[in-house]
Amino acid sequence: MTLKAVITDWGGVLTSPLNAAVAVWLAEDRIDAAHYKQVMRGWVKQAYDGTGVNPIHGLEDGSLATAEFERLLAAELRTVDGGAVVADGLIARMFAAFSPVEPMYAALRDVRAGGLRTALLSNSWGNDYPRHLFDGLFDDVVISCEVGMRKPDERIFRHAVERLGLRPADCAFIDDIEHNVRAAEAVGMRGILHTDPDATVAALRDLGALSA
Repeated sequence: MTLKAVITDWGGVLTSPLNAAVAVWLAEDRIDAAHYKQVMRGWVKQAYDGTGVNPIHGLEDGSLATAEFERLLAAELRTVDGGAVVADGLIARMFAAFSPVEPMYAALRDVRAGGLRTALLSNSWGNDYPRHLFDGLFDDVVISCEVGMRKPDERIFRHAVERLGLRPADCAFIDDIEHNVRAAEAVGMRGILHTDPDATVAALRDLGALSA
């Protein structure tokens, strides 16, 4: 079937890798990195394996205030010398080292110039999105906390597709988290697991979303 739209994640796809940004934050705030990874590994696993509810669910679907998430996470962390971690502004500091990945922005501009529709579908962590970079780039922007749903819930994929006036089979979806890509494929979208810009551009070209 002919592709009609490309829908993409933001963090880790249109930005530099999350792990790199987090590493900068951990170093600058002198946070015990091994302990942070242990805490976050448990939270993330629970957030994606469908068991129970944890702060990541609430942060991403908007039912938990950003400040409360920061308080809960800071309470679980400690500095390298055993001190407390400052909760206020924690998320802004965590993602401060994010930078835009121009080759991905360029690819999406080319996709749109070729006549396909484009959209953003992002699980928010209370981020300040660089919306000035989205002008003229997307036909629609879906942020999880604004719609009360989060990936990998199939409802948010269907919601994003319907807002474009399309069907899942008409759309390709790009994400750097495999669980989200598989969830998109389960509703009928064509999934691209983002590992680096060159590989994603090649996958878009294979799908006919890019002509050159």
